[in-house]
Amino acid sequence: MSADWYRITNEAEISSPALLLYRDRIDHNFQRMLEIAGNPQRLRPHVKTHKLPQLVQAQIALGIAKFKCATIAEAEMTANAGAREVMLALPPIGPSIDRLLELMRKFRSVRFSTIADSEEAITALGKAVQRGNLSLEVFLDLDCGMHRTGVAPGSEADRLYRLIAQTPGLTPGGLHVYDGHLHEADAALRTEQCETAFAPVVAFYNELCRAGLDVPSLIAGGSPTFAIHAGHADRELSPGTTVLWDFGYGDKFPELGFLPAALLLTRVISKPEGNRLCLDLGHKAVAAENPHPRVRLLESPDAVAVMHSEEHLVIETPDAPRFAIGQCLYGIPRHVCPTVALHSEAWIVEGGRAMERWPVVGRARRLTV
Repeated sequence: MSADWYRITNEAEISSPALLLYRDRIDHNFQRMLEIAGNPQRLRPHVKTHKLPQLVQAQIALGIAKFKCATIAEAEMTANAGAREVMLALPPIGPSIDRLLELMRKFRSVRFSTIADSEEAITALGKAVQRGNLSLEVFLDLDCGMHRTGVAPGSEADRLYRLIAQTPGLTPGGLHVYDGHLHEADAALRTEQCETAFAPVVAFYNELCRAGLDVPSLIAGGSPTFAIHAGHADRELSPGTTVLWDFGYGDKFPELGFLPAALLLTRVISKPEGNRLCLDLGHKAVAAENPHPRVRLLESPDAVAVMHSEEHLVIETPDAPRFAIGQCLYGIPRHVCPTVALHSEAWIVEGGRAMERWPVVGRARRLTV
């Protein structure tokens, strides 16, 4: 692979900052996901990373029928792209319940589901679907140690799962377990931590089955633990970042074999004193929730960020003199998911050229419902 594989021949035509998606690398990542999963039917990839209907359709063409999303807008985008099953993996509260039901009415052929972790949420969902004369599949969200959403395996989880099964209009879909707190770089230690965290989940799953309850699916993990869960045939897999990858995960999990497929095109807009360069890559173009470096510049990977504001990124590098005003630089984001959400469109790169622009549909808070 060429050292400057990322450079596009028509960069002079592209306004910066811009989001570039490299189709050949995305296709590589799709194939790698299938290799790890072993069967496309085991996959329920998360769309929150790319938020693009074209990539949902590309995965459908590979035999993937089920998807996971974080917002009502992402759910609508995914259904409209042709998905057969769409899970809203965020407990719907307030108006989001009615919006989810409106999606169910709009896309009658799509099997929608969601998650819940409390009696209040289950009761509210039950009342809403009964009013609408609908039926909704609900997964019990389990907490395996992240302590964000979910209920710990045990007696309360048992009570809530039975409540889902007993509530008219609701159908138990199984268990949803996200282990986003497990991101140890050492693969062996990460595997050990994952197996320890999931031991109570597996025990709880077996208890439900022995009690005669229907537990159709166990949806497990994200990208860091994707390959670990793939080793357990009873689990459905829901990686998301694997589609585009980033250097935050790439540095920690090289053994997974994914390639960074989303880059940021930026330009030098000023050359302050010393070894400083000012780029047009502010908070509005690259996710700023992590410490620096928030982007790794491929032409100057050791550059140090010294100032970051809405429109500007100021870096220091001994290479500064060799960069000209207006010169393009390319960077891999540390965290690609929120970075994509900052861009209204993505340029699709094929054959070394930015060929077309795709609206980032799923970044919207609302589409039609």
